[in-house]
Amino acid sequence: MTQSRASWMQQGKFGMMVHWLAQRTPQQYEHTIKDHNEAVNRFDLAGFLDGFRRTGADWLVFTIGQNTGYYASPNRVLDRLAGPGYGSERDLVLEIAQGVKKLGKRFIAYLPAHAGFIPEARKAFDWKEEKDAPMDEALQRYTAFIAEYARRFGPFLDAWWFDGFYANHPAHQDLPRYAKLWLDAARAGNPDRAVAFNDASFCDGHTLPVVDDQDYLSGETEFLLKGKARFKRGMETVTPATHTPQPPAHCLWHCLVPIDVMWERGIDFADWQNPPFAWVPPEPHQMERPLYTVDELETVVRDFKAAGGGVTFNVGIFQEGTLGPETVDRLAALAARVK
Repeated sequence: MTQSRASWMQQGKFGMMVHWLAQRTPQQYEHTIKDHNEAVNRFDLAGFLDGFRRTGADWLVFTIGQNTGYYASPNRVLDRLAGPGYGSERDLVLEIAQGVKKLGKRFIAYLPAHAGFIPEARKAFDWKEEKDAPMDEALQRYTAFIAEYARRFGPFLDAWWFDGFYANHPAHQDLPRYAKLWLDAARAGNPDRAVAFNDASFCDGHTLPVVDDQDYLSGETEFLLKGKARFKRGMETVTPATHTPQPPAHCLWHCLVPIDVMWERGIDFADWQNPPFAWVPPEPHQMERPLYTVDELETVVRDFKAAGGGVTFNVGIFQEGTLGPETVDRLAALAARVK
């Protein structure tokens, strides 16, 4: 295979990612919501999709769940393993995917490399964190859980972004052994569905796919320096056209960079990340302001498009589904420039 399953990124302008987790994502206004289903039910689908549309982004990455044991979409495998209550009653993720498709855009689902940190979830999936612990049953269960989503989302799901395959995590060592399980589950019902596994990518100096049949680099980077993606948490930057090693032709260059929040609202930038700017806490009820100019955003988009790849910008989101208005305007201005 020489053409990537993610080749549609080459024709798009850029993508948008949000980290939305029902109980953890901050509320814009205090509702004292602690119930998983209530938070999912209050999500303003129309308002969120309008914000996404106005950014001009051509694809969306949205979190089904991340490490909490709770998911914004029901799943029969999850119900069988863990019992009811961990998957939401409302299928928010499918509603978002359908809305994205109505806009003529692409949808990417996000899930982590493991079953989460709460004891109930780990027990349900037979998940073990000990080094060299047997993981056959755990991976069978977890990939069946993924395949259930893949089949049900069907044509509304274009790709996956799987997080957490870091070198110091058991999932990283296990992936080569279980890659076929992961990929078969991710592409259940659609062999052309694109997949990326995140091994911290540019943050750890990686520019090669984690497994041979990966379709695009996860591209994780924390900051831009003068519009360039920073490499290895240092001062070196990535220019795809000249950087080595190059990913194989079937795996697209792709960069993922947060542009207002550090993945989620209210998270400070740590000193060890060597941020090139001082963190400014957000005002009450407001999202953090964009960190970069339109020129800087355009630079990184053009760098990656020149190499036949794409860029996704992670932006902050409130529990209600609201995006930062300044960020939306900044991306809209970028979209007007990029053809």
